[in-house]
Amino acid sequence: MGETIKDGRAMVAGMSPELVEGRFAFATFADDAPDAMRGAAIAMFREREGLSLIVPAELVPDAPVMRMITLTVASSLEGVGLTAAASSALATENIPCNMVAAFHHDHIFVPEDCADRALSVLIARAARDG
Repeated sequence: MGETIKDGRAMVAGMSPELVEGRFAFATFADDAPDAMRGAAIAMFREREGLSLIVPAELVPDAPVMRMITLTVASSLEGVGLTAAASSALATENIPCNMVAAFHHDHIFVPEDCADRALSVLIARAARDG
């Protein structure tokens, strides 16, 4: 992978959001998750209250179904403004979101019925800074 982008405006302009295949759900476990859940998880975070996982939606039938939008820009872990710009754009349109930052990209989880609209909002936000 090439050099990462730190400049906030450049990150927003180049965020290139993509709707990822699949339906996801958040699950939590007081201590540890069953091996099947851990193995299927695309993300995991240990909090004081327990282990949080993001897993395929069919593994958590009663949870809200989420879709994932990946911001494909090579954002730096030290960059400032990408998360704020993306979440603010969605908030302005009353679209709930859960932001997950990983090493290479930022990922946004939105309710399934908002996914297409969220993608359009993010594309328009990037175009404003481009």
